[in-house]
Amino acid sequence: MATIVEQQGRDPAEVASRLVALHRGQREWLDAFAEEFERRRAGATLGRILRIWGLSRTEAGEMFGISRQALSKWLDHGVPSDRAEQVANLSRATDHLVRHLKEDRIPAVVRTPAPGLGDRRLIEVFAEDGDRAALEAVRAMFAFSDAHA
Repeated sequence: MATIVEQQGRDPAEVASRLVALHRGQREWLDAFAEEFERRRAGATLGRILRIWGLSRTEAGEMFGISRQALSKWLDHGVPSDRAEQVANLSRATDHLVRHLKEDRIPAVVRTPAPGLGDRRLIEVFAEDGDRAALEAVRAMFAFSDAHA
């Protein structure tokens, strides 16, 4: 079997097939691999969010209620499974922002107090009310069907 380095550039389905074949009958190993893969993937997603929102590790740590060092660990080694839903919801909010705004405007939008947010910033909504509230706030920003002529 080729090493992971030799697998780069190959079809992901082929690599997955080889990995499963190599560990056939080792369900625990495959489950542990899948969990670790998802943790690492969430870390990469978190990095994308920080880049698009223009957040420092310190700011993001404050939003999540953790230290900058802990946030760095999440980025480098993956997001803990008990925080994966928060990152997923923040990723969905980010996708909405990217869909409706120019990416270079997003850092200002998430930092600007808005009347619809009780004169709070979106990053404050996330920190104070949680990931679901932030996601709903972003969805409400772009609920054009509610707009009146």
